[in-house]
Amino acid sequence: MAFNHLPAGVHDAFGPLSIPPVTHSTPMAKNSPTGGPSTGAPAQTSPQAVLDRLTAGPSRASRVTHTEHLPPRAARYAVWPDRIRPEVISAVRAAGIEHPWVHQAQAAEHALDGESVVVATGTASGKSLAYLTPVLSALLDGSEAPNGRGATALYLAPTKALAADQRRAVRELAAPLGNSVRAAVYDGDTPVEEREWVRQYANYVLTNPDMLHRGILPSHPRWSSFLRALRYVVIDECHTYRGVFGSHVAQVLRRLRRLCARYGSDPVFLLASATSAEPALSAERLTGLPVREVADDASPRGDLVFALWEPPLTELHGEKGAPVRRTATAETADLLTDLTVQGVRSVAFVRSRRGAELISVIAQERLSEVDRSLARRVAAYRGGYLPEERRALERALHSGELLGLAATTALELGVDVSGLDAVIIAGYPGTRASLWQQAGRAGRSGQGALAVLVARDDPLDTYLVHHPEALFRQPVESTVLDPDNPYVLAPHLCAAAAELPLTDEDLALFGPAAEELLPQLEAAKLLRRRTRAWHWTRRERAADLTDIRGEGGTPVQIVEEGTGRLLGTVDASAAHTTVHEGAVHLHQGRTYLVRHLDLEDSVALVEEAVPPYSTTARDTTAISILETDVEVPWGEGRLCYGSVEVTNQVVSFLRRKLITGEVLGETKLELPPRTLRTRAVWWTVTEDQLDAARVGPEILGGALHAAEHASIGMLPLFATCDRWDIGGVSVPLHPDTLLPTVFVYDGHPGGAGFAERAFHTAREWLTATRQVIASCECEAGCPSCIQSPKCGNGNEPLHKRGAVRLLSVLLRDAGVGA
Repeated sequence: MAFNHLPAGVHDAFGPLSIPPVTHSTPMAKNSPTGGPSTGAPAQTSPQAVLDRLTAGPSRASRVTHTEHLPPRAARYAVWPDRIRPEVISAVRAAGIEHPWVHQAQAAEHALDGESVVVATGTASGKSLAYLTPVLSALLDGSEAPNGRGATALYLAPTKALAADQRRAVRELAAPLGNSVRAAVYDGDTPVEEREWVRQYANYVLTNPDMLHRGILPSHPRWSSFLRALRYVVIDECHTYRGVFGSHVAQVLRRLRRLCARYGSDPVFLLASATSAEPALSAERLTGLPVREVADDASPRGDLVFALWEPPLTELHGEKGAPVRRTATAETADLLTDLTVQGVRSVAFVRSRRGAELISVIAQERLSEVDRSLARRVAAYRGGYLPEERRALERALHSGELLGLAATTALELGVDVSGLDAVIIAGYPGTRASLWQQAGRAGRSGQGALAVLVARDDPLDTYLVHHPEALFRQPVESTVLDPDNPYVLAPHLCAAAAELPLTDEDLALFGPAAEELLPQLEAAKLLRRRTRAWHWTRRERAADLTDIRGEGGTPVQIVEEGTGRLLGTVDASAAHTTVHEGAVHLHQGRTYLVRHLDLEDSVALVEEAVPPYSTTARDTTAISILETDVEVPWGEGRLCYGSVEVTNQVVSFLRRKLITGEVLGETKLELPPRTLRTRAVWWTVTEDQLDAARVGPEILGGALHAAEHASIGMLPLFATCDRWDIGGVSVPLHPDTLLPTVFVYDGHPGGAGFAERAFHTAREWLTATRQVIASCECEAGCPSCIQSPKCGNGNEPLHKRGAVRLLSVLLRDAGVGA
């Protein structure tokens, strides 16, 4: 059996339900929507009181394993720099904000000085206002220019929803400024007839890196007046630009800077980030510019009560007779129901789209038993909805019409939510940075908030709710990206050459690897040197060479068979597991059965139904060696690097009872395998080495699996990557090597350079891996050493001591002192 560690999340299964009695109580106060200091907010029910009601009764009280109290923090105020236009300051005051917080004024000062700056403060700390004041002031100055278009600004968000939300916020704030500020969204949802107006007249354009890469930069002559006047570039939620995606965005920004220079502008970059380690360093890697850091959060914060919650054991038993815990999905639905009945405005963050839909459906059913009107005040929010559905949900949440929302991270990065009182996090989101980002969505404008992390039935989550120091006593992670990655850089050099021929003077902008890559691109007949410049040689668009998000494939449209109505979409990569024939598909409280999946035309036909079960896809993952580029003997074992093919195939699906989670049956599926050709590093051990390590057949799988997990967790220290960019497979007997083998591979087609770096630093990398496992104080393994937040096998099996002994022998034979 192979133990796979895919670069993707694991979906929760649906489980047994029960809900205790709930009682009405006084709602917590609504927060100020301004994003700045609130004025005269009414008294609220304390978050501890809300938690006490959630835990009323002995069965509920025992589920809280730890409660962390973060004390309130007083605001520290400043004054706006005197170079901000008085009209802008008046508009800010009209929005209810009399004085800025210190970090807002500092960021504005850097922007006015022409210094790029990153504001890395907590959620709800007014980062938007920090960059909007200098931007609006510049646009107002530009509107008075006698000739030309006047100053312009570009806003980049990781999602369409956030850009649309920011446009609403800008228009509200800038309303007193009249026509001086013309904000417009330019993305894939923008009607064709509006696009020319945006190009010619908008002076604050809100878009995303994808549209900048494929739509704006390749068409730069049509954007010449906008780029010539570009004064500021705002990069919101910049901590999301990590790993390969972040590296792509870094090169898109370098292409933007190059074109701006050709048109005579040199924009200042203003970045907003959630709290992260070394934000200035990450921002400099992203933009290629020196960046000042403002990270001392001066905004007020109410007391935050953060509870760790472990669902109870049920009467059900697993395959080996072990008791089964209630799922985080079912438990979260109960908590969302309770909070809604209390009148507490809440969001439940869920890792999967299906989980978000399930939680909203369960909560609606439970609420209808209490008060039918309350059922309409809970909904789901996820990716794949039609634009008009997203906008309607966002409006309902802002207005207070919705009290509860079950959402994926599409909301975490999608809408500047205001007025939330509680957040439920269904399963550890994978990083502490993301955990605090989600928890920070509650407690706007300095008011108190409740956050609850509900553990999944998984060793990682179980460890965390019983070891709170791993969450509350550790720093957040750094944002990791590598713009010099040649696998990322090459297609952007082609795109840049297609936009304007590349000269030697341009190369410094793209980094030291650019000069080495150009001859390779010429040999591949992608670029050609003529006189002093490199030119794009193909007829097709160079920007289409790469998908900067690496998703690939046409999204599958979900269509109601009887009416032809489009319900939404699902990413091509997820279609096999979510909309296969026979799958139960949930959409805004309605249940559908998938009747046919047409992969060729990217359409899934569904019909409304009420099946008494849910479905879960089962898949297999295998890896085969295509070519070994280099092989190094480590004693009798081998360290190798080369090309591999990772094959994943959905082979069947399970039908489970809605209430008990009992498996009703399994249905075979005949879906084509999906393959990923990429680069990998792998190592093998022989029987003699296993004997020396005292690793017998009964623990071999667990020892290999544990070593695989820990090595993936340590690789970002040696290769500039994110652990979500890499995958792994461990096999007790691999058919190509005929030996126990551990693979670590790049989770991107063609490779991304991470496995290659791992091969060249293998001694140091695996030595650090062994040390981190051996030095960890846990008994049998924990998230600090061998457990993984994205294991495809639920962190089973793992054997900590076997992994240490195995790596010790391997490194000894490689000539490394253990």
